[in-house]
Amino acid sequence: MYLETALRQYNGVLPTRVLRDAGYSYARLQQLCAEKRLVRVRRGWLAAPRAAPELVLAAQNAGVLTCVTQARRLGLWTTAPDRAVHLGLDHGAKRPAVRGLRLHWHAPIMPRDPYLVEDPLINVLAMVARCLAFEDALAVWDSAINKKLIQLTELQRFPLSGVARQLVREVTPYSDSGLESFVKLRLKRFRLKICAQAWLLGHCVDLLIGERLVVQIDGGTHVGEQRSRDIEHDALLTLNGFHVIRVSYEHVMARWPEVQDLILQAVAQGLHLAHAGSR
Repeated sequence: MYLETALRQYNGVLPTRVLRDAGYSYARLQQLCAEKRLVRVRRGWLAAPRAAPELVLAAQNAGVLTCVTQARRLGLWTTAPDRAVHLGLDHGAKRPAVRGLRLHWHAPIMPRDPYLVEDPLINVLAMVARCLAFEDALAVWDSAINKKLIQLTELQRFPLSGVARQLVREVTPYSDSGLESFVKLRLKRFRLKICAQAWLLGHCVDLLIGERLVVQIDGGTHVGEQRSRDIEHDALLTLNGFHVIRVSYEHVMARWPEVQDLILQAVAQGLHLAHAGSR
């Protein structure tokens, strides 16, 4: 029974020492490996037969999953197309002779537990800040705050520097997706009044610019019944004097100049102002 509990606690990959301390003899561990209830990863490390391959890879190479790889495991929003496994390594660790790895040698902010192969969240965010473009990193940070995995006040107390320090000043809990983070950041230089997740006529809208211009950003879930509800709410907003611009993932990620031009044209016409409907 303890074996299953320990494997769950360590997400399927754990040091031999954990089981030895619980009273398992070397002979018993060898028997469990022979029965294929455990897999020997490397000297001093064991894994469940169906453990996540990236966790096994981290243990095999004396590292921890970090940066984009661990962000994805935590369910954080990221667009990074890089499918490489990001590993955090301690200074002096042997460089792995494995392809498909992105190695991070920076000293962690929070000490790493030598019994775990997953970096603590604050280390993950710090690695993301170093590794990704600013807006991609901001999307990950916003996602962590939005999911309540960490509080802004906590972030502000950590000894962050460089890009991470800038991200602390930009991060907010109000972005439901990275697309919203991107749009807010890209429009910031125009000094527009932007409210994320504003509550209007019974529903939240992604972005409210000024008092009347609504920007809705469709992700992959905006299909079927969700799409029908969105259309109904768009119509209700229009009937009540709001102006709605709805864009897709492709618009934001691949056709941003068109989206920016559309929004700025609406602003130039005063459609973001409360009195625009009477002009």
